[in-house]
Amino acid sequence: MEAKMARLVMKFGGTSVGDIERIRNVAQHVKREIDAGHEVAVVVSAMAGTTNQLVAWAREMAPLHDAREYDAIVATGEQVTVGLLSIELQRIGVSARSWLGWQIPIRTDNAHGAARIQEIDGTALIERLARKEVAVIAGFQGLAPDNRITTLGRGGSDTSAVAVAAAIHADRCDIYTDVDGVYTTDPRIVAKARKLDKISYEEMLEMASLGAKVLQTRSVELAMVHRVRLQVRSSFDAPDAAQGNGPEATGPGTLVCDEDEILEQQVVSGIAYSKDEAKVTLVKVEDKPGVAARVFGPLADAAINVDMIIQNVSDDGRSTDITFTVPQAELTRAEDVIRKLQAGIGCKEVKTDLNVVKVSIIGIGMRSHAGVAKTMFQTLAEKGINILAITTSEIKVSVLISSEYTELAVRALHTAYDLDAG
Repeated sequence: MEAKMARLVMKFGGTSVGDIERIRNVAQHVKREIDAGHEVAVVVSAMAGTTNQLVAWAREMAPLHDAREYDAIVATGEQVTVGLLSIELQRIGVSARSWLGWQIPIRTDNAHGAARIQEIDGTALIERLARKEVAVIAGFQGLAPDNRITTLGRGGSDTSAVAVAAAIHADRCDIYTDVDGVYTTDPRIVAKARKLDKISYEEMLEMASLGAKVLQTRSVELAMVHRVRLQVRSSFDAPDAAQGNGPEATGPGTLVCDEDEILEQQVVSGIAYSKDEAKVTLVKVEDKPGVAARVFGPLADAAINVDMIIQNVSDDGRSTDITFTVPQAELTRAEDVIRKLQAGIGCKEVKTDLNVVKVSIIGIGMRSHAGVAKTMFQTLAEKGINILAITTSEIKVSVLISSEYTELAVRALHTAYDLDAG
């Protein structure tokens, strides 16, 4: 049966375009899809290491620099890549043209360095694609309302790719990276981790926010809103690897899609962990109405993201211990905020602990299955692992444990939920 023509967006990150040879490899991946009759837009990052060098130069010139000029500098990395890839595609007989963010245009707000995409008119791109001309688009960059170049911040090229896919009504957005898909957990910790054929947007969003580094949270959010089907796959696969690549094909990677597309639902799809946690305990705080607001209000005002919260009433009934977690990078700022409040809330002592890790089980199957959390708690108890804090949502359960037990916990839970391969 002849494969149906699809409109695809192919996104390649910095390691995939790290040198001339790898850019040639990317061009072969693109040619494969063109030869199969598909319409293709490509979104690329700067060559690996380039953006870091550009950022370093800007900071060396002036630590407190103009954000608009910072964007003008760091956006140049992608400009080189789109030109090189377009030249290589033309060399191997594929019609291609490079596009910078302002040429499409990818319209953003004016938050330089961390801009958000507001609008993309895909009309011109769709016309070019219909003529089988590959659009090679610079990721990570856009155009502010005042016509200045903007950049989208960390993971911006993934976000660019999803936004372009939505604008041109693509059948799928393929994110090529240095891994070949999304796994049930980190394969470096669990040798029996399995590659998932499909995962729902909601599950991927939880995994991305809970420590899995495969996709950036913003790009998954955007894909979920616009129902853009994402495929995670490796750019280091042989470009001529046999695969089905029509609009409905899942190919060799992992498809991130609506849960309606997933027939066999695992109760738990994956185990994630994050070492980026710091635990803060306020010892013997006054136990009266309004104290929690007086603690967490100023933390929110300081834009410090608080995750897990536990409050224990002490023996005397008049005071309480409040424990919460913040990202490690924000611990110093959080301590500074708390020290200023300490006397006013009657806090006897502030304790901090960096040797903690958050381990999470994730799965949309949890919505319809009881006892999922019980299995988690029993498994950890059998391994002698003490739980310091717990948070839950509809499709995840997270626990805070001592970091020395990370690998033991992840392996035990992976086995307990029947995720081991083989």
